[in-house]
Amino acid sequence: MTQIILLAPVGSGVGLTSISLGLVRAFEERGYPVGFFKPIEQFAGDRSSDLVKVGSEIMTQASLPLEQAEELVSGGQTELLLEKILSHCDCLQGSKRILIVEGLINTDTLTFGVRLNREMARTLGAKVLLVASAEGHDLEALSNRIEISASSYGGLGQGKVIGCIVNKVGGLRGEDTLSQMSVTPSPQEILQKTAEIQALPLFQMADFPLVGAVPWEPELAAPRVQDLARYLNAEVMYAGDMAHRRVRRIALCSRTAAHLHSHLKPNSLLVTAGDRTDILMAASLAAQNGTKLGGLLLTGGLGIPPNIEELCKPAFRAGLPVLRLQLDTWATARLLQNYPHELPLDDRQRIDKVKETVAGHLDGAWLDKQAQEIQETVLSPVAFKHMLTLKARAAGKRIVLPEGNEPRTIKAAAICARRRIAHCILLGEPTEIQELADRNGIDLNIQGLEIWSPETVKEGLVEPLVALRKHKGLSEDMARDHLSDRVVLGTMLLQQGQVDGLVSGAVHTTADTIRPALSLIRTAPGNSLVSSVFFMLLPDRVLVYGDCAINPTPTAEQLAEIALQSAESAAKFGLEPRVAMISYSTGSSGGGADVEKVRKATEIAKAQNPQLLIDGPLQYDAAIMPDVAQSKAPDSPVAGKANVFIFPDLNTGNTTYKAVQRSANALSIGPMLQGLNKPVNDLSRGALVEDIVYTIALTAIQA
Repeated sequence: MTQIILLAPVGSGVGLTSISLGLVRAFEERGYPVGFFKPIEQFAGDRSSDLVKVGSEIMTQASLPLEQAEELVSGGQTELLLEKILSHCDCLQGSKRILIVEGLINTDTLTFGVRLNREMARTLGAKVLLVASAEGHDLEALSNRIEISASSYGGLGQGKVIGCIVNKVGGLRGEDTLSQMSVTPSPQEILQKTAEIQALPLFQMADFPLVGAVPWEPELAAPRVQDLARYLNAEVMYAGDMAHRRVRRIALCSRTAAHLHSHLKPNSLLVTAGDRTDILMAASLAAQNGTKLGGLLLTGGLGIPPNIEELCKPAFRAGLPVLRLQLDTWATARLLQNYPHELPLDDRQRIDKVKETVAGHLDGAWLDKQAQEIQETVLSPVAFKHMLTLKARAAGKRIVLPEGNEPRTIKAAAICARRRIAHCILLGEPTEIQELADRNGIDLNIQGLEIWSPETVKEGLVEPLVALRKHKGLSEDMARDHLSDRVVLGTMLLQQGQVDGLVSGAVHTTADTIRPALSLIRTAPGNSLVSSVFFMLLPDRVLVYGDCAINPTPTAEQLAEIALQSAESAAKFGLEPRVAMISYSTGSSGGGADVEKVRKATEIAKAQNPQLLIDGPLQYDAAIMPDVAQSKAPDSPVAGKANVFIFPDLNTGNTTYKAVQRSANALSIGPMLQGLNKPVNDLSRGALVEDIVYTIALTAIQA
């Protein structure tokens, strides 16, 4: 039986698609099979179904074109339209699945939305979840709107309407979304307004809960400069970093340069007449000094004087986008007010942010209740990341980041602190780190984030380091010299118990990260070596790859130990390990020293852990593809369904993980080190901020 939930809007401008994305993500994170369907396009080119699938393997069906729906409704053929919708839904239903159906919004041009939502709910046997907006925070009006909307589906207390999500808590009432992007309600304000909404009499009814109160967040509506350029059909004079820079405020610059300081902020789009050379130069100077302005939009179709353009070119080369429009400043401002804030399909960062923000403000108990008939759970990439976040929060560990002056690391630390993934400690000079944060628009004023000056903590670690390495003849002066290396300093903080784990490698080599750990932390009892695994988050599954970072040419005995360590890591992080020992040969089909090493390693691992599902040698395709496994290894308990892959050497493992990561657009978390007394984890020097965040989470869980 499929549980169908229809999302029905309470008026217009409620952010219905954003709530759809977040609700699907919330069910997905909890491991529940979920599908999504937008029965009818809200407008030509509605991409809700495509947005849901970004970063997920969600089952969807194509929407019916709006023109077709309008033709059927106006021709008195609503039943035929509903039959078409029902047939699409049948393709998505399963015995244990939740299906989220996104309803329609009544607009000036689409007047049958509410009526069709009601008919769809009845035809599909769907429960109705209302979606309202709290912009303006008129509680009486909000309550009335919800009750009136509920009446369209049988009213409150009748069992059909199962709750309400209130969106945009703390937002200002108004149609100009761009002007609201500079409105950032404080956490205290959000808490107070959420409590007031929760206290409304209609939410005291036992069968009509407030399922979630999603705060207004300017970042969720912030377009990239390239999105605005596309909307305005503006001429791109200098593209700069327009594909990544976001606009969080619009500044119409009519003041002289002397009074422009309040507008020269990160993510500001400066709109000015093209002949205002003073503003051009002031903006360029700010950009050259490290302020990441959103960009410059020059109006009136005027060009930049050549001599001024030459002076400003360093700023343009540094990434400052410059656009030009034929309209005057006033007409441009009017056009910007009407900017549609739909999510662009190619804006992965914003899509993920919307999904995670909405999902994070929904009632988990309510979600579980709706899915109570579902027995099976799947560890999808989304569910895996969510599991990491929850386990890391529960662990409450302190993680030191020696590369405290590296921008990706600073941003990851801020995210981890804000999401309570870990208490992060950045090693570095506070002034330098704060300047880097300001330039990149990162707020460091967060509980759970500290900056430790190396010089402040170094002296207290000299004596312990000398004691640890006295057998090597280490003197105090030599110890001080060693502690000038921030990775060594961080490792000593870990060794002394001042922190619980260490993450490094964004700018350091693997050897730089691991060497201090081997000499100061050492291997855990029962382990003779340190190895690594990557958690590979493919679109539809999570795999474990080992060892892809540490051991160049392991012996059979070492390979067996790597397999056992990796299986233990997989189990710790929610995977039931099925270990494939990878080779260029499957079973007895080939020979040679390399194949024999894998065969021997498999036998050793089986002997040490008879309960472990492990097999080898297996070729990669036989390990992962059921049809290949059926022909190459039909009797294998692992072939075709392996989730832990042990590679015979570093060359094979590292090459394979990078090929899969880049070719399959997979997120790789790691390398996570195994076998140490305390957790030290390495990063790829090409690591993204998201990679660092989840490596910190892994480290916190290990600790």
